[in-house]
Amino acid sequence: MEVRSIYKYARISPFKVREVTREIQGLPVSAALDVLAFTPKKAAFLIGKTLKSAIANAENNANLKPDGLVVKEAIVGEGPTLKRIMPRARGSASRILKRTSHIRIVLSDEIEVETREKRKKKREQEKKESRKPATTGESGEKPTSVTEKTPKAKKSTGKKAKK
Repeated sequence: MEVRSIYKYARISPFKVREVTREIQGLPVSAALDVLAFTPKKAAFLIGKTLKSAIANAENNANLKPDGLVVKEAIVGEGPTLKRIMPRARGSASRILKRTSHIRIVLSDEIEVETREKRKKKREQEKKESRKPATTGESGEKPTSVTEKTPKAKKSTGKKAKK
């Protein structure tokens, strides 16, 4: 079952928040909270609030235990931008864009937790499969390689012929 929580109109740029949300995607809830607790950024605090809200939704609304929950998605969308001006020289003005973001966290209890060790074993398995020798063709002959022996060009002796 999936449970979600959304923090709308957060006063921080989505670019800054996405950097932190990439770190917690796919992690168990307890590990995600630990990562956020030791990340010294404003975005980590805001995502932590949203994650705790999602955990509370799972416990109270869906009767799920937080032990088996995994962060399925941590998505940051762009909210409305507040436009302000800064006075400049000779009566001109420049724009200041104060960006906002919408933080959405989806928790699930159905996903198998994929750790670094599991990913590493999976990559090694794929490498072994790609290294296996080529199988024989339909006629039973071994496939010919592109780099078969070809007659080599004659080596020059380094002396030029006189004309």
